[in-house]
Amino acid sequence: MIIVTDPERKIRLPFSRGILTRSITLAGVDVGIAYIIATEVQKELKERKRKLITTDDIHELTYQKLLDHGLKEAAKRYLFWRQLRRLKVPITILLGGATGVGKSTIATELAFRLGIRSVIGTDTIREVMRKIIAPELLPDLHTSSFLAWKVIGEGRKENSPLIRGFENQVQHVSVGVNAVLERAYKEGFNAIIEGIHLVPGYIKLRENSFMYVITVGGRKDLEARFYERARYSKRPVDYYLKHIEAILEIQDFLIERAREHGVPVLNNVELENTINTIMEDIMERLMERIGEKLTSPSP
Repeated sequence: MIIVTDPERKIRLPFSRGILTRSITLAGVDVGIAYIIATEVQKELKERKRKLITTDDIHELTYQKLLDHGLKEAAKRYLFWRQLRRLKVPITILLGGATGVGKSTIATELAFRLGIRSVIGTDTIREVMRKIIAPELLPDLHTSSFLAWKVIGEGRKENSPLIRGFENQVQHVSVGVNAVLERAYKEGFNAIIEGIHLVPGYIKLRENSFMYVITVGGRKDLEARFYERARYSKRPVDYYLKHIEAILEIQDFLIERAREHGVPVLNNVELENTINTIMEDIMERLMERIGEKLTSPSP
């Protein structure tokens, strides 16, 4: 058995191809190729008759295997994410977007690849707020995002009633979202928050916070997603199809707000591409801020 030691955390664990495979996919490598590389690393360690090895040794060997496979960019990404973890730089990722665009799926996959344990939906935050705030006080909090307009007053005239109601609800839910973010910032832990209530301009972002608005191409794409989601969810298709025009109007509003506030808008056509785009963007922006702290391994 090969034992891997982490001198910094003072732990010893058996070598795991599964764990190494996951860390390689973090660099945007297909899981099949990542598994092959992890197997090659294990084989080389056995050939060297290494029974005890450090995490740094594993990382350097994996880095070299990626280069041997001609995956130069992936090797750079692998090195970056491993060193980022060593530096203990906390990050928060926020995924906004209309109902049904795939936010929760993206959040789950990002959490898996980045090893982030805290994934929070704004619907959960809203549900908690519903338990402590009576409908008589904030009626819009107790209804769907695309039906909130039915329970509010006139509000601002420049937007449609639908958007006025939605903004009203967003304003209230954002209080809870910002409280969660404040705790993450204060305690320095990684977190992913996803939900329709993450509207640019309402969220207090700090350094190493990354916000994205996820979209779909149009009505047909959204309908297809609702039918797909119904296969593993209790949420009824008919209910969302009935309100699809309202959902698309909210999407248009979110896109407009994102452009006003310089937040990237990502059309979620293919999950893997969306994930890689987000991770590339995070890496590039972090490199600009802390790049000088990241050094290449010895050849």
